Amino acid sequence: METTARLEAYLKELHLPTVRESYPDVARQAQQESLSYEQFLQELVERECEVRRQHRIERRLRESRLPLEKSWASFEQKSFEQGRLPLKVRQQMAVLLDGSFLERRENVLVFGNPGSGKTHLLCALSQQLVRQERRILYNTCSLLVQELLIAKRDLKLAQTLKRLGRYEALLIDEMGYVQQSREEMEVLFTLLADRYERSSVLLTSNLPFSQWEGIFKDPMTTAAAIDRLVHHSIIIELNLPSYRVAQAKQTKEIKREQ
Repeated sequence: METTARLEAYLKELHLPTVRESYPDVARQAQQESLSYEQFLQELVERECEVRRQHRIERRLRESRLPLEKSWASFEQKSFEQGRLPLKVRQQMAVLLDGSFLERRENVLVFGNPGSGKTHLLCALSQQLVRQERRILYNTCSLLVQELLIAKRDLKLAQTLKRLGRYEALLIDEMGYVQQSREEMEVLFTLLADRYERSSVLLTSNLPFSQWEGIFKDPMTTAAAIDRLVHHSIIIELNLPSYRVAQAKQTKEIKREQ
């Protein structure tokens, strides 16, 4: 009894809660299966590491601010099973899922009509990458710009850029949905320039590059922003009808049949 109490105290001091919780069951398993001391220890350490890994993933999912309802499972149900995605897009997604584009500091730019699934696609991809223990942060373009403006006003823009730079990818959603002022676009350009060839940008937009001058207000700034984004990038085009409109029509037809 004294040995058990001392062992639990040591495990608590070493912050090994899973080992402390698991070792009686694993000890019985080791006896029954005649496991070696090394196999017994390995089983305990594996359990501790797996629980810690799951906790890290949960923490990073919360930190990412990703809308968790836009998961890979729901994306597959909406897009793959219904055959909405073109073959080229499916192939691009298969390649992106391994996360190696993050190591190459490549950007992923998704263009398409409203309701075509741009946000869902990148959020689903990002969640899968977070589950691989990648650090990703989600924000809408308008809210991100406001955060940068406040940082600039408070003379903390450099600190904010440094904090954002800790993320392997920054998901900027809805670029171009809201027309911004020149000052707002200047801080956004500063962010894009700061991340260039240092970390990835994931971006959704309903506007093609040809209309981005309306976003950045200036031809030179527009060209420079596009150049930085496109230089190392994967471009995905979702020229699809709105999923929300299609779903509304389907619901209406079902009600009519009833």
